[in-house]
Amino acid sequence: MKRSESMTVVGAHAEGEVGRVVTGGVLPPPGATLFEQREYLRTQDDGFRKFLLYEPRGGAFCHANLIVPPKDPRAQAGFIIMEATDYPPMSGSNTMCVVTVLLETGMLEMREPETRLVLETPGGLVEAVATCRGGKCESVAVTNVPCFVAKLDAPVEVRGQGTLTVDIAYGGAFFAIVDSQELGFALSRSEARELVEMGETIKAAVVEQHAIVHPENPDIHTVTFTEFAAPVQVDGEGRKSGRNAVVISPGKLDRSPCGTGSSARLAVLHARGQVAVNETFLSLSPIDSEFRCRIVDTATVGGAPAILPEIAGRAWITGKHEFSLDPSDPFPEGYTLSDTWYRTLD
Repeated sequence: MKRSESMTVVGAHAEGEVGRVVTGGVLPPPGATLFEQREYLRTQDDGFRKFLLYEPRGGAFCHANLIVPPKDPRAQAGFIIMEATDYPPMSGSNTMCVVTVLLETGMLEMREPETRLVLETPGGLVEAVATCRGGKCESVAVTNVPCFVAKLDAPVEVRGQGTLTVDIAYGGAFFAIVDSQELGFALSRSEARELVEMGETIKAAVVEQHAIVHPENPDIHTVTFTEFAAPVQVDGEGRKSGRNAVVISPGKLDRSPCGTGSSARLAVLHARGQVAVNETFLSLSPIDSEFRCRIVDTATVGGAPAILPEIAGRAWITGKHEFSLDPSDPFPEGYTLSDTWYRTLD
């Protein structure tokens, strides 16, 4: 993929989760669809992701989003999501960062008090409604792709833990959702390292023992994340909330409540009759940031029941960067060390 000598990257975070946005200096990768473009990067030009996310320009905490022209005429923009070890088809927090950057930098026109957008991701079209005032995005509500349960109460043998029960659900990627109380976690900041270690162990076991494939896109397969979920709480006015911690490989916690993780959990809660259509569910992260979630409608995926979730939160621009590469730099694709990356990546 062709790149200029420097590229413009806008820093942003959504409820704590960093989602940088590449806005200039990079031509779109080849491909007739965004999924094909994503696959080109993944299989032919993965050095671009490493350049952005590995040290010295990035870190274990970073994600990046490449803005590309949409392929679908209904969309105003497209973007490809890059994380430390993967290219997720969809991400709620990254979508909030992208919308905020597109509107606040003037790449797309901001309309107050509300801007409605259709964005194209490798996982499909998503709708976003940004609440805007004084040239700023105050919040972004994202209607996700259809989400569904793949397996409920699936047994998994986990090293050192015996048999655990997990729910496997799709929220834009596949999640293995486990009861945090069963493992003695309160989902606090101080538990982050333990959660990461346990989450990676559980994910490896689930991937080995449970074959998963998206019924409408066989190239989306295998569990990508472990999600620890605390029991649903109901306050005196009947409002429901739940804390979660999502582990992102090679080993970090999502600082936000995780948009795709919250979507996967909503699919499970709906399948169990715990959350109804149009009922609000407040999803909480280990740093106490919040996404306001609800099921907009039901749907089907591959003939099976699914939901259309809406995830709402806030994002902020943190700065603007101009990344470049000196030809004499001995680390053109960057590097990782296990002191901060949990495990070293190639």
